[in-house]
This record gives sequence, C-alpha cells and structure tokens, in this order.
Amino acid sequence: MTELNDLFSRIPIGDIAAQVGASESDTREAVASALPALLSGMQANAADDAGAASLVNALQTKDTSLAAGAISLADVDVNDGAKIVKNIFGSQENQVATQLSSVGSSGLTQGLVQKILPILAPIVLSFVAEKFLGGSGSGSSSGGIGDLLGGLLGGAVGGGGGDLLGSVLGGVLGGGSSSGKSVSSSAGGDMLGDLLGGLLGGGKR
Repeated sequence: MTELNDLFSRIPIGDIAAQVGASESDTREAVASALPALLSGMQANAADDAGAASLVNALQTKDTSLAAGAISLADVDVNDGAKIVKNIFGSQENQVATQLSSVGSSGLTQGLVQKILPILAPIVLSFVAEKFLGGSGSGSSSGGIGDLLGGLLGGAVGGGGGDLLGSVLGGVLGGGSSSGKSVSSSAGGDMLGDLLGGLLGGGKR
C-alpha cells in the first residue's frame, strides 16, 4: 500500500459525511478525488523556484502530527483549510471543484467537493510536511519538494488496480460509483491529469 493509500485509509469518512451532510459513498468518492487533486495543485505551485520556496515555508509551520496515526476532525481547522485551498488553486478553485464533480457519480456535486477540500487540505499539508521534514532534515531547502509530490502522486494513481485509493479513484474517474467497479488506477490517474492539467498551472504561487 502506498503512503497516500495509507492516508486515505485513515481519513474518517463517516465523520466527514456527517459534517457535510452527505452519504458515506459520495463522501468517499469526493475524498478519493480531492486527495490527489490537492497534491497536484501543490506540485503545480512547486514547479518554479518561488512557488517551491513558498510551499516549503508553509510546510515548516505545520504540525506534522495532524496526519499521523488516527485522524480526528476535531483537530482540523476548516477556516485554515479554506485558506490553504485558496493558496493551492488560486482563482481556479471553483473550476477544479467543477471538474472533479463532473466525472463522478450523481452524488458527487461541486458543492460537496468544495465542502470536502478545506477539510482535507490541512490533513494533506500536514502529511506532506511530515514526509518532507521528518527524519532527513531536507526541509531546509526547497529542492526536492516537487520530486516528493510527484512520488506521492505516482504511488496514488499509478500503483495498480489493487491499490485502495487507485480503485476508488478509478471508479470516480470512470464516471460512476466506485462500488463494484474494477478500473485500473493508472487509467484513473491519466484522466485526472487530463482534466486538471490545464487548471492547476494557475495555482497561486
């Protein structure tokens, strides 16, 4: 199981569903599509030196314990999450939510995605901060953040149809509910890249 699959498995889907007023299946789809979208947005922002330096500075201020072990929504600051989403996607925030919702089941609406993103954003930033800063001390430099994000994304969407996140994401990008579907995660990842590639370059740096 990849690191992002592990994060996905620890997301409290039921608690998020109750908080946003959606079904667990729709919430699961929204989370499965939003996780790689947030990482892709961060990767787009890290594509130039200024964006990478800004991202590293942000990571150095984050509590890496938020995404460690069992994740509790009580520890998530949704207002901070909304700011993170704005910083990641910039003026493209609504368009990203629209694109993600357009390829899922009927329950995966733009409004649901927009509710999910600020809940997940602090968790994802904490997750990336732990991977980037933990252990090696490499967080002192902006070099390597793009490689780290690319590696996390590659594991999430290209790791084979048996991966947890890949199978759910494949179901979302296949145009229907993930239940009962068997769609390769690499195909899902290609579709995600095609859908978001033209938008994420407009992220706020």
